[in-house]
Amino acid sequence: METENKKILLVEDDPNFGTVLKDYLSMNDYDVTHAKNGMEGFEKFKKDDFDLCILDVMMPYKDGFTLAKEIREKNEDVPIIFLTAKAMKEDVLKGYKVGADDYLNKPFDSEVLLMKIKAIMMRKATDSIADSKQFEFQIGNFFLNSKLRFLTYREEEPIKLSPKENELLRLLALHENDLMPRELALTKIWRDDNYFTSRSMDVYIAKLRKYLKLDDTVEILNIHGEGFRLVVKKEEEN
Repeated sequence: METENKKILLVEDDPNFGTVLKDYLSMNDYDVTHAKNGMEGFEKFKKDDFDLCILDVMMPYKDGFTLAKEIREKNEDVPIIFLTAKAMKEDVLKGYKVGADDYLNKPFDSEVLLMKIKAIMMRKATDSIADSKQFEFQIGNFFLNSKLRFLTYREEEPIKLSPKENELLRLLALHENDLMPRELALTKIWRDDNYFTSRSMDVYIAKLRKYLKLDDTVEILNIHGEGFRLVVKKEEEN
C-alpha cells in the first residue's frame, strides 16, 4: 500500500518527542501535521482532511479523549491511535469507547507504531472496497450479477450461486488481479476468523474454481499465508 501523501495529524504536547516522531513518520513518506495541544489539534483537524490521527492522552487545555470525541463528531471513520504514558485498563477502555482504533504505551518502538499505522490504513482501504455497492461484474467470459446470485458463462444457462459462493466471488471480483486478504473474506462473510471458518472458505474457493474452469483466462490463485487473487488474463495472452 502506498504511504506517500497519506496525511497524519499528530497531537503531542512534548515538543522534543513530537518533533522526533514527526520526523520519523515524514522519513517514511507520511505527510505529518504536528499540533502541540488538543485545542490546536482540533483547529488543524477542521482545516484539512486526514487519513489518520495520533493523539497523546495527557495534554493541557484539552486531553486526547475529549479531542477524539470532537473528531468523531466531525468524522466517524478516520482512524485514531492513542499514545499514553499510563498503561491503566480504565484509560484503555475509555479510549476504545470514544472510538480509538489502537493504543500504544510510551515508551514504544517506533517501528511498531509504523506497522500499526500500515495495518489500520490497509484495513480501512479494504473495508471501503468490501462496502462497495457494485453488484455486476464481467470476469473474463463470465458475467456475475451478485444481486440475483447468477454467474453466467457466455450464452449458457446461469449458475445459481449459494449466498457464500456469491459473496466470496464478489469480493474476489472487487479485488480483480489484486490480493484479496483472507482475513477480509472471513470477517465480512463468515463474521469470524478461525481455523474452522478458514477451512470452510477453502471449500468454497474450490467450488468457485470448478465453476470458473470453463474459461481458461480466469484463475483463482492461492497467495500463501495472505489470501487469494482472481486473475483475469486478456485473450491474446494465451
